Amino acid sequence: MAQITLIEAVTQALAYEMAHDDSVVVLGEDVGVNGGVFRATQGLQEKFGPLRVLDTPLDETTIGGVTVGLAAAGMKPVAEAQFEGFIYPMMEQIACHAARMRNRTRGRLTVPAVWRAPWGGGIRAPEHHSEANEHLFTNIPGLRVVMPSSPARAYGLLLAAIRDPDPVMFFEPKRIYRQYKEEVPDDGEALPLDVCFVLRDGTDVTIVTWGAQVKEALEAADALAEEGISAEVIDVATLTPLDFDTIAESVQKTGRCVILHEAPKTAGFGAEIAARIAEECIYDLLAPVERVTGWDTHIPLFRLEMKYLPSAERVVEAAKRTLAAS
Repeated sequence: MAQITLIEAVTQALAYEMAHDDSVVVLGEDVGVNGGVFRATQGLQEKFGPLRVLDTPLDETTIGGVTVGLAAAGMKPVAEAQFEGFIYPMMEQIACHAARMRNRTRGRLTVPAVWRAPWGGGIRAPEHHSEANEHLFTNIPGLRVVMPSSPARAYGLLLAAIRDPDPVMFFEPKRIYRQYKEEVPDDGEALPLDVCFVLRDGTDVTIVTWGAQVKEALEAADALAEEGISAEVIDVATLTPLDFDTIAESVQKTGRCVILHEAPKTAGFGAEIAARIAEECIYDLLAPVERVTGWDTHIPLFRLEMKYLPSAERVVEAAKRTLAAS
C-alpha cells in the first residue's frame, strides 16, 4: 500500500465519494482546471467532468450561497475556500442559512454541505493567508467544525463530513499538507465525527490540541518522557460538537492539563475547553490549566512566523509548571 500525504488523502477521499455518490459535487475557485491552489482537487475534473467539479468566479459570497442552495436541493456540495482567510464573505451564508436550515424548517430541509479551507500558518504565506480562526465557527449552533491532523484522519474525517446530513466546516492544516506520509487504505471507511482521538497514553499531564499543533504536542510528549514525565496527548479532531468526556476522563487521571492551539489566546477554543474543565473537573485538578497558544496579534510575515507559532518547548515548559504547582 502506497504512503500518501495529507493533501493526497483529501484528494483520495473526494475521489472515492464522488465515484460512489453522484450527488457529490466539488466547487470553488480554480478547483477544476488547475486542481486548486494546493492541488487538493487535481485530476478530479478530468475524471468526473466539469458539471461535478465546477470552477467558480472569484466570489466567495456566491460560492457560499450556491453551496447552500445545492445542498438544500438534495446535492452534497464540497466547496473550497482557497485560504481560511478568504472564507469571511461566506460566513453570512454559513451562519445565517446553512447552520439554521434544519431548525428553520423544523427538519424539512437540511444542508449536507462541506466547506473545505486550508488553515493556519507555517508556509511563508502573505497577509490573509495564514489565519487560524476556527473559534469564529465553533460558536455557530448547527455547524460542525472538524480539523484533521494526519493523512489517515483527513481521509476518514472528510468522508464522514461529506456523508453528514448537516453542514461541516473542514479546516485543513496546510503546514502539514506535505510534511509526512502514512499508509491510508482507499477503502471508504469513515472515521467517527464528534470523537477525540487519544494519540498517546499518559499519567502525569494531559495535552489537548488539534490540527497542525498535534505535531508539537507529540514532540513535547517525547521530550517530557526523557525526563520521566508521562504525557497523554489528545487530538480533539471535531471541535464542535466537542467530545468533552474523553478530555474529562484524561484530566481525572492526570490531574493536570495543557491546552495547545495556534489561534490567538483570547477567546480561542482552548478557553472553552478550559472553562469546561473548571466547571466539571475542578476537584480532579492538581494544578491550574495551562494554555499555550498563538499571540493576540496578526500572524507576522515569514521572518517572524515561526516565533508566533507555539513550539514544543513552550508546551514542555507549561507541563512542567503544572507539575511544579501541584
